[in-house]
Amino acid sequence: MTSAVSGPVTGPAMPSQGGRPVPYDGAAHPAVAPRTRRTAAARALVTAGRRTLTTALLLALIPVAAAVLVVVTVLGAPVSLAAHGPWRPTRMACFLLLYLVVDLGGLLGATALFVRGVLAGPAARDRRAADAFALLARLLAVLRRATERLFRLRVEMTPALPPADRPPDVPLVILVRHAGLGDSFLLLQILLTEAGLLPHTVLKGALRGDPCLDVLLGRVPHCFLPPARGTAEDAIATLAAGLRPRDGLVIFPEGGNFTPGRHHRAVASLRRLGQYRRAARAARLHYVLPPRNGGSLAALAAAPTADVVFVAHAGLDVIASPRAAWSFLPFHRPVRVHWWRIPAADIPPGDEARGEWLLAQWERMDRWTAAQAVAETPHV
Repeated sequence: MTSAVSGPVTGPAMPSQGGRPVPYDGAAHPAVAPRTRRTAAARALVTAGRRTLTTALLLALIPVAAAVLVVVTVLGAPVSLAAHGPWRPTRMACFLLLYLVVDLGGLLGATALFVRGVLAGPAARDRRAADAFALLARLLAVLRRATERLFRLRVEMTPALPPADRPPDVPLVILVRHAGLGDSFLLLQILLTEAGLLPHTVLKGALRGDPCLDVLLGRVPHCFLPPARGTAEDAIATLAAGLRPRDGLVIFPEGGNFTPGRHHRAVASLRRLGQYRRAARAARLHYVLPPRNGGSLAALAAAPTADVVFVAHAGLDVIASPRAAWSFLPFHRPVRVHWWRIPAADIPPGDEARGEWLLAQWERMDRWTAAQAVAETPHV
């Protein structure tokens, strides 16, 4: 379920606008401004082409998914009825069709918000972002209810979340374990609907292939990686610098879902870099990947008043592939989510100390995950 209004940074120090940094566009230098405008025009053209293509693909896939649903239901009914089976093909085809329809609905809703925002003028920027967050919350809530009905999803949260109508009085940097199918979508739904937070999310650029996400996230602060300009650390720092109370910067420091192969490659990479002590600690992690420091440390440096929230989860991690989804859906056990919060004052200073601290938190996450794991959970 991961990856802007706040884009990557290149150039001199960032000016501010309404308390949030705005990207330097080079306009102060007459030789730079024309190049910047040409680059922006080229990016806009690429974006328009991508969105046209993905929207056309979405429209084509909806009738295909509907046809697949009918076929698998008709062909699978005798077997499922005779064996009192779980109707897996029907459930999966139904969810696929619903996802595509929700995606189309979100795309139409985002278009309506865009038209209304143009009519409202630039002064309504915060209102446009609030409307986009509200639409995103509704779409994710629909998908979660469908998952609960079709796949018997249940979520157990420890400790209980604070009331949504009493958001934190400081911004949050939220560092999340990445494992299993749809974990990023479930987390965003919980943050928006149950925690009352506004997630500013770092996502993989591949998610631009979803036309609804591509358009809707363009209305709220976010960061696709790799960024169009500058480094990932620059882009994440810019996003973090704009955080306000009730905002949460969401990062998946592992960079991808856990697999044993990725774990071995991550440890080998640390050894090649000469980080032998860190590699030895990473090798002792069994259920999580060692966190990558760059984006997380950039966020902490850019948002010094932010508390840090760590989020571990177990239950989705057994669905590590389409084959595993076939075996483990519907869910037979709840998805357990555990979080802890560390005040900004308790975060050690300096990148080196923070890197050690971050790895220690991931060791804690590994121990918690091990206590929840079943035999089928991927591990090393």
